[in-house]
Amino acid sequence: MDGVLLIDKPAGMSSHDVVAAVRRALGGARTGHAGTLDPFATGLLIVLVGRATKAQSTFMALPKCYQTLAQLGALSSTGDTEGQITQTGRLPPDPPELPTGEVRQRPPVYSAVKVAGERAYKRARRGEHVEMPERTVTVHRFKQLWRRDTRAAYEIECGSGTYVRSLIADLGDAYCLQLRRTTIGPFSVADAVAPPTGAEPWTEPPLIALEHALELAEQHATAHRQ
Repeated sequence: MDGVLLIDKPAGMSSHDVVAAVRRALGGARTGHAGTLDPFATGLLIVLVGRATKAQSTFMALPKCYQTLAQLGALSSTGDTEGQITQTGRLPPDPPELPTGEVRQRPPVYSAVKVAGERAYKRARRGEHVEMPERTVTVHRFKQLWRRDTRAAYEIECGSGTYVRSLIADLGDAYCLQLRRTTIGPFSVADAVAPPTGAEPWTEPPLIALEHALELAEQHATAHRQ
């Protein structure tokens, strides 16, 4: 069994949890994923099955599109609703400066980035001071959809390794209330299914054949470069 599954990850479930649920439903098949979603985030998670796990880097490199709802005039220690919230009343300018192109970014302390060989969020949860190294990421599109009072919605298309939480925090005093990944390259959350539940075997998983998935990915990458 080799191919790609498009899963609509619910809030509160980690990417690892989704992969484990698929593995159980497929009777222990080799599985992986192509890009982590934070537990509070929802949306498209590409789950790789069988030989598709060896093509992880191809799917990881595809651009991703997110929609996020931001709370303005406040700070979060994690960049989302799970952190310590501080109300400041300082609002980003309207319209805001929305960076595109190559952007220098410092990932959130509560992230899966490894620092000195260990996940940053694990060290942060122990109360350790964690200095996150800056990195260069690519933002293809950053659009404000609407803004009312102290809330605003944004749509962001970006390259691999970009943290939307950091993009929102860098606008000023703001953090993510909701975050949803809508597309990864040519793959859309509109075509995704809920993760399997329970111990029942998944006899007819909606697999996209590996060869077809790779063809779609290559076509999208080629079009994106032009």
